[in-house]
Amino acid sequence: MTVTSLTGLFFWGFLIAYGGLMYWLSPRTVTVGGFFNGEDSQGRQASPLLLTTSIFISWIFAKSVTNAANLGAEFGLVGGLAYATYWLSIPLCGLVIYRLRRRFQATSLVSFLTSNYGRGAALAFSAAILIRLFNEVWSNTAVVGGYYGDSGSPAFIGAALLFTAVTLAYSLRGGLRSSILTDAAQAAIFVIALVWVLGLVLPNHSTAELTSTSHWALNAGVDLFLVACLQLLSYPFHDPVLTDRGFISEEKSMLRAFTLAGVLGFVAILAFSLIGVHATLGGIEAGGNVPAALAKSLGVGALIVMTLVMISAAGSTLDSTFSSLARLSGRELPALLQRDLGQKAIGVGMATMLVFALLGNLPMLAGTDILKATTISGTMVIGLAPVFLLHGFVRPTRLGFHLSFWTGIGLGIALTLGWIPQSWAIGDGRYALLLGTNLYGLILCTAGYLLPSLLNRRVA
Repeated sequence: MTVTSLTGLFFWGFLIAYGGLMYWLSPRTVTVGGFFNGEDSQGRQASPLLLTTSIFISWIFAKSVTNAANLGAEFGLVGGLAYATYWLSIPLCGLVIYRLRRRFQATSLVSFLTSNYGRGAALAFSAAILIRLFNEVWSNTAVVGGYYGDSGSPAFIGAALLFTAVTLAYSLRGGLRSSILTDAAQAAIFVIALVWVLGLVLPNHSTAELTSTSHWALNAGVDLFLVACLQLLSYPFHDPVLTDRGFISEEKSMLRAFTLAGVLGFVAILAFSLIGVHATLGGIEAGGNVPAALAKSLGVGALIVMTLVMISAAGSTLDSTFSSLARLSGRELPALLQRDLGQKAIGVGMATMLVFALLGNLPMLAGTDILKATTISGTMVIGLAPVFLLHGFVRPTRLGFHLSFWTGIGLGIALTLGWIPQSWAIGDGRYALLLGTNLYGLILCTAGYLLPSLLNRRVA
């Protein structure tokens, strides 16, 4: 597809039209409550339905559906199950936030850490959040770019940057309120398009054929499934795209929304992995992007619909990323310095959105592997699991937080640099070392969190 062709002009036109539609749906929010908490013009909280659809589609990242299809192609349904398991962390996250709000009166995770573990803990956690949000920018724009050209090509880069620009435009307009409202439209687009794509490929195979490419063995994707089971204990807590939504509505309503969104997300990701299974059965050469390769093999119509899926998924995540960056810079970090910026917080948030829109695309230009945005960051934050899951069951200590948190960060960095010894590997599959690092690392982090508290009890 080239820019001069009729199809190419349609694709570029659609991207612009999509941005215009989202901008039109976005309210011009001028209140702090609307920009940072998603309130409407009368100061009312987001409805349960809006909250559920927002959580659901915000976590259906463009890189997520791509990874799900790729893993389905490589490992069959086991690969899809492994990746879909991450979505079960959403109900867990909702339950933990419910407990923190009800029992410890938490108003955000950053303020909770400040009150219970000190300002240093909150700053370290905020740094991890910034890394996560930085990854969300490039990993989603790169997926959209892949439907307009090969990685690194002018069309690829141009589409990714144009997509960033249109998303930034409506995010600046309304902050979190814009994100929540546009999420409803993006969720509808995604579900309709996903059903259409599945309707194209699934009738071609029997149930036996769809299950024939998967095998329940460590080196056949089960190792990644076990990694997901371990990481779901910590993974959601460093993602403000999710956790910010845990503090903007009544507790029970929030918990129901998180539970339903998590189940729906699990089903959607598992279903999308079947596209990868179909690609394998059809002998389609994917080149690292199964959905794009499959869509191109099915013709222009399928490519258009698949592009709709990816743009809606990427847009919902990217606008949520921008709103979370704004909240962190305009509200959370100033609060650490015991400052309330008032209405000026909106301007600070907008400036941060702009900076990350520019800098966040640098890894996309370098062509980084999008799966690393999930597995590596998931390892680095395994130290958050003891902090949020065990808080209140033992006496919290600042030393315990740092021992747990920095152990996870250190192991994630060591894994990235190839410093983890092969003796830590569990099995001989592709994710054997990742599995071992997460299992032994979680044990070390938990011991680090508990040890200071237990020693203090013995001394007392």
